[in-house]
Amino acid sequence: MTSSLSDVQSSFPEPVTGEGSRSPTAGLTEAFDPGRFHDGALDIVNRLTTYLGDRSVRGLDLLDPAVLLKAARELMTPERQHVADFDADRVSQIVDLYTETGIPVHSPGYMGRQFSGVVPLASLMDLVSSVVNQPSSFYEAGQLPSVAERLMAEELNRFIGWDRDRFAMVTTSGGSLANLTALLAARNRAFPQIWTRGADGASGLPAIAVSEEAHYSVTRAAGVLGIGERQIVRLPVDRAGRIRPDLAGPVLDEARRRGLRLFCLVASAGTTSMGAYDPLEELAAVARRYGLWLHVDGAHGASLLLSDRHRHRLRGIEQADSLTWDAHKMLFMPAPCTLLFYRDGTAARGAFRQRASYVFDEEPDIYSAYDSADKNFECTKRPMIMPLWTVWSVYGPALFAQKIDRLCEVTRQAHRMLAAEPDFAVAHEPESNILCFRYLPDGLEPAAAHRLQLEIRNRIRGGGRFFISKVDIDGAAALRVVVMNHLIDADHLAMLIAEIRDIGQRVLRASTVARHDQRNGSHS
Repeated sequence: MTSSLSDVQSSFPEPVTGEGSRSPTAGLTEAFDPGRFHDGALDIVNRLTTYLGDRSVRGLDLLDPAVLLKAARELMTPERQHVADFDADRVSQIVDLYTETGIPVHSPGYMGRQFSGVVPLASLMDLVSSVVNQPSSFYEAGQLPSVAERLMAEELNRFIGWDRDRFAMVTTSGGSLANLTALLAARNRAFPQIWTRGADGASGLPAIAVSEEAHYSVTRAAGVLGIGERQIVRLPVDRAGRIRPDLAGPVLDEARRRGLRLFCLVASAGTTSMGAYDPLEELAAVARRYGLWLHVDGAHGASLLLSDRHRHRLRGIEQADSLTWDAHKMLFMPAPCTLLFYRDGTAARGAFRQRASYVFDEEPDIYSAYDSADKNFECTKRPMIMPLWTVWSVYGPALFAQKIDRLCEVTRQAHRMLAAEPDFAVAHEPESNILCFRYLPDGLEPAAAHRLQLEIRNRIRGGGRFFISKVDIDGAAALRVVVMNHLIDADHLAMLIAEIRDIGQRVLRASTVARHDQRNGSHS
């Protein structure tokens, strides 16, 4: 006869306690109590609802780390010997401190980074994932996440265009890890013995070709792989930050004459600096001519594939060998959630060549066919696909396409407004939702322009109303906005322009006074 759960539980002895005292395990039991979770979750959700409903224009409230450290330390229980009693007020204060000190990604004043405010439903599914805690590298540990990963791969490949029976996708914790994994697969294809024999067994020095505007994670991956910075071949770009295919050939030829054995060309679909899209179709032809794996770092900009208006930016993507695509950027998911695609699914398994009896099955079956641990670094991996698959299942792809179109349109509007201002200079025409520009009033000495942009950015960040970033273009600083909030409109852009101008004028006046005082001091 099968015992019920209550029968089994009743067989455990009751803990012995003194009269009037709590069980020594009472605190442990209460910490895991579902009712307490329910009450705490309601309070947290109410606070987050208020947080999401705040439409005020605000930037980052950057605190002195010592002040924040003190405030956080004071919220820690002094109890060390026993499980402390649950303190709902303490939890509320922690939540408030967390939201108040974070970058307000849902505010129209946030225009500084490439991570976004998430679709609220995605946040709820992230909570579910945390509670059920199913590592998703193996089907038996995370059944639905493993199936959802397969389904999202099929959905998104409709926009890429690879053979549905050959391609593969795996999720990774961030674009940096995805780029590294893709380079591993490319290297192992070109140097089949390097996994076991090391680089000494390779003929020629392994090398990769990248854009001068490549994300630092690509060059970092080269360092991790032991390629070395001297074996990174930099391809020239045009003024918009796009690789010039017509100049790539001579650079690659020269690299070969130096004894380098190139195995991969890395292109960008949305560079970090200016959001530039490399000409993938032309670069695919270059890659074929030189026998190179073509990897596309589309961490930021691959999401434009979902937009009928902007998909042309990635023309030729179907000819790439691999693609990095961040869902926590322009698919508006909680971070990290990166999708790594391979045109040839067998190449995905080529990134790692290991045997481990405790996880990898000797005899594949219908379950292990959904495992992804043999294709990525992570053994214990969050079910990061669940928020994306859930939102996609509930709302469909139009939700993403409409928001992407809106962000790109607002960025073009910002470009038009800034180009019409005589004391501003735009650095490029935006290809997506990133725009770089400078405040350059008449009479400003070129040598002072760099410092002025830095000072403007720092003062705007300190002002707490807007949050923008900066980037160096041609060796000089430029201001940079990344439009990630669909609530941003022309009024917000006008407010930002006015604030930049006001701060810039105040900085210049202060500099003039300082120079005047310095001259008078030297004459006294």
